[in-house]
Amino acid sequence: MFTGIIEEIGQVVGLERNGDSAVLTLNAHTILADVRHGASIAVSGVCLTVIGWTDGDPVGTVAFDVMGETLKRLVIGGLQAGDRVNLERAVRADARLDGHVVQGHVDGTGAVLSRKPGDAWESVRFAMPSDLAKYVAEKGSVAVDGVSLTVSAVSDDWFEVGLIPETLRATTLGDRQPGDPVNLEMDVLAKYVARLMEKA
Repeated sequence: MFTGIIEEIGQVVGLERNGDSAVLTLNAHTILADVRHGASIAVSGVCLTVIGWTDGDPVGTVAFDVMGETLKRLVIGGLQAGDRVNLERAVRADARLDGHVVQGHVDGTGAVLSRKPGDAWESVRFAMPSDLAKYVAEKGSVAVDGVSLTVSAVSDDWFEVGLIPETLRATTLGDRQPGDPVNLEMDVLAKYVARLMEKA
């Protein structure tokens, strides 16, 4: 489980494909502090399992297996050397939950539709698949590329968020431009409520 509070931005070293799977290697620093084999790391919102790493000063590398389904359906399949990704370690049981409950189980992909600068923040609109709209509510939570965000407006095929300067600086959302794809994870509580309502 994750919180959607990004710890650092990593950089893709390579995505080495092997049939219908791949090994993703990234440069990182902060997440390597207590890394272990089999640890869960959210990479732009996708929960991946550590298969190896190298220590470095100040930057090391970390590697993950990526399944064919993940490569085919999510933004990770299009990563190239040099691309920047959001990184977050799994939450500790004794830590504060500063964002919201994020599982790293991406529900689909969307794209940046528009950006509108404000005085000290930016309003960003994202396209989303219409079948995910039932999980999004104004003032509710959504994870975009693993970043916990609060929805400021929503329609049948888009939602809008406000990005504060810290989010623009500390995550890759500051780089995303109209047309860029993003991973979307809807609020797990909303998904459970929708499922219960379907069965009622």
